[in-house]
Order: sequence, then C-alpha cells, then structure tokens
Amino acid sequence: MTDFLHGTVHETPEDFQAALRSDPAVLTLWENLTPLGRNEFICWVEDAKQPATRQRRIARSREEMLEGKKRPCCWAGCIHRTDKAPSRWQQAVLIDKKAKEGA
Repeated sequence: MTDFLHGTVHETPEDFQAALRSDPAVLTLWENLTPLGRNEFICWVEDAKQPATRQRRIARSREEMLEGKKRPCCWAGCIHRTDKAPSRWQQAVLIDKKAKEGA
C-alpha cells in the first residue's frame, strides 16, 4: 500500500481512508486535491459529534469529490490551522458555539 496523502494540519482517520480507498476514482480525486483541500474534508469529518453524522460526512465527502468539489460544501473551514487567522465567518461561528456551550 502506498503512502496516504493527508491534510496540512489533520491526518486522515482510518475509517475515512478506507472509504476513500474503496473506490479508485475517489482515491484519485483525493490525491489530486491540494493539501488544504484534503485538510478541509478531514476537519469536517472529524468535527462530527455523532458516529452517524461522521458516516454521513464521509459518504458526502466522496459524493462531493465526484461532483468536482475541492472543499466540503457549507463548511466554515478548519479552525485548527495556525498559518492564518480565522475568517470573520469562522470567528462568528466560534463565538456562537462558545456562547451556546456556556449557556
């Protein structure tokens, strides 16, 4: 098995790798994504709180790549990157999330 390509911050978890490897066309699309694009998909999958949501996101990631998308649809973006500040939208999401958790 060849080395698996990961993101800039996140490593691809085993369940996501298995889903990507299960279809050669999807694996090729994954390998052709930029490291930042791969990172966004990984972060989106990893951010799921429930196992069912995680499985839906893995399936949707495969579908979106087959549709030609380079990043997950409707995702604020990885907040774990240290090479740039969070966008205004990410900051708003984080503030809203913290406010709800504190309530």
